[in-house]
Amino acid sequence: MGLRAIAVYSEADADLPFVREADEAILLGPANPAQSYLDADKVLEAARVSGAQAVHPGYGFFSENAGFARAVIDAGLTWIGPSPEAIERMGDKINARNLMEAAGVPVAAGTREPVTGLEEAVAAVAGIGYPVMVKTAGGGGGIGMGVAHDEAGLAKAFEQASRAASRFGGTPAILLERYIEHARHVEVQILGLADGTVVALGERDCSVQRRHQKVVEETPSPGITQELRERMLAAAVRAGEAVGYLGAGTVECLVDADKQDFVFLEMNTRLQVEHPVTELVTGVDLVEQQLLIAAGEKTAPEVIARGHAIEFRVYAEDPKRFFPGPGKIDIWTEPSGEGVRVDSGYTDGNTVTPFYDPLMAKLCVFGQTRAEALERARAAVAGFEIAGPKNNLPFCAELLEHPEFVEGTYDTGLVARMRA
Repeated sequence: MGLRAIAVYSEADADLPFVREADEAILLGPANPAQSYLDADKVLEAARVSGAQAVHPGYGFFSENAGFARAVIDAGLTWIGPSPEAIERMGDKINARNLMEAAGVPVAAGTREPVTGLEEAVAAVAGIGYPVMVKTAGGGGGIGMGVAHDEAGLAKAFEQASRAASRFGGTPAILLERYIEHARHVEVQILGLADGTVVALGERDCSVQRRHQKVVEETPSPGITQELRERMLAAAVRAGEAVGYLGAGTVECLVDADKQDFVFLEMNTRLQVEHPVTELVTGVDLVEQQLLIAAGEKTAPEVIARGHAIEFRVYAEDPKRFFPGPGKIDIWTEPSGEGVRVDSGYTDGNTVTPFYDPLMAKLCVFGQTRAEALERARAAVAGFEIAGPKNNLPFCAELLEHPEFVEGTYDTGLVARMRA
């Protein structure tokens, strides 16, 4: 696009490929995020000294921080993302839930006001029924989420959620929602254009999760009918319109595959880690669209969905218990071949540090059919060689032979069943 890419980095990331690949790279500070990636003044100063005109927040740290978005705008820079107001409205899960319900988006039975004490939670569940999902009103990434099947479980989940909210600096408010057993986690990619139009670019199935965090994503979802797909996409567009959404965003839903019905889960006001699978089936570059929309683009991209794509998040973690396993990378050999795309953050000689998320790469495959995508995935996983840090490639290989995944009948409990 002819744009200069200016990266910021911490001392821990100084040797990573993105620092070399950028047109210019500016050191923010030590490994501690509070002294580097989460220091808004340092990031804005880097923008000033480099002559940057816009700030792209990626999908971590400041990506859903309304205060930072405002600071960028107040500094006279273009914020490549939705408005601070939209981030705020969707960042509070209780407000978001109420707003979606008012917009005609299906929601599960749950609390419309913040729950701040266990007695209040017990009383609320009397009207919702068990099982119930307990989660912090703010925050994402599955942090602080738990399922309760009885009052004892509710007390435990409520304590965990409250502790997580406190630890991550979020609101102490808790949201309770009726939990859908054996649900699929399916999300819809939307783009909000500069003229207020919102378009949907299909869905992604993100049901393969450990500790409520995604590991594998695919599109189209093998667990929904075309009729349900159309209803979900229409609801996602209504959700985007309700907040005047601008740029790339995701409307996440829980799907009851037996009933072929869905409810709103939350909205991510940023680019998703799994955006490559949507790019592979639609031919639309979502980051390019973010840049164009931030520059005032009012024309929707042409979307012609074709084929099937799957993404495997390659983590530096133990493939059995999924605990982080950082370390120096001695061998890094990426697979190649038709339909294979690897978005990587590391190469041989780099060190995966314990300071940040242990995601090393996103291994994506495309096929004309799901069966072809699965075959290419098996070859790609087998051909990806990493030595040094622990990694979850053995888990990916195991998953690709599991009957539920192969048949496309899995739900969010699959990984737990595999490790029971």
